[in-house]
Amino acid sequence: MTRAPIAKAHRERHLVWRIGWLRAAVLGANDGIISTASLILGVAGASASKSSILLAGIAGLVAGAMSMAAGEYVSVSSQSDTENADLAREREELATEPEAEHEELAQIYMERGIETGLAHKVADQLMAKDALGAHARDELGISEITTARPVQAALTSAATFSVGAATPLLLVLVSPTDWLVPTVAGGSLLALAVLGWLGAEAGGADILKPIVRVTFWGALAMAVTFGIGTLVGTAV
Repeated sequence: MTRAPIAKAHRERHLVWRIGWLRAAVLGANDGIISTASLILGVAGASASKSSILLAGIAGLVAGAMSMAAGEYVSVSSQSDTENADLAREREELATEPEAEHEELAQIYMERGIETGLAHKVADQLMAKDALGAHARDELGISEITTARPVQAALTSAATFSVGAATPLLLVLVSPTDWLVPTVAGGSLLALAVLGWLGAEAGGADILKPIVRVTFWGALAMAVTFGIGTLVGTAV
């Protein structure tokens, strides 16, 4: 009698675990390039000297990095506080109403298509091993991947903002005064396109849409800021 071949285990490569730091990294670098380049072009549009433009860009880098860190920390901390409050409430309910919580978990599995008897068995086994973890994951949608990490988000955003902001500053340093505006604008848009490509690659997504999206909004922000700077410089 010939035995059926045993299926070989295959390795799956999922990228969803990168969501937490990838979001903060892309947001930080994108904001660093766009805000600093726009600030530089706005000051340049007002016919400021190269040293004044550079000083404004450095100030924008420092202020922006601190703002990004503080904003991310406060925002993600609020998410973490909400998660902890929900977990505390769930822990109390498991201690005081275990039967009701068991039925609630079984109902979740039945709504997903598992038949009644098996759903209760699954709930039994999962709650026996880690009741809070089972309810956190399947009832509240909290898992190791999605758990809020305020410090990680703050540090990632500040660091990537600084790296992004350094790009237009370097372009100011290397560009001749007469070519400062097109050099900063063109170089920053290229950096945004590369950022969109890297973000898509890291997330395993299609690359065209992120590149178009990030360069479009970057170009719009720079154009508007430069136009305002030019108008203000002319009026003054």
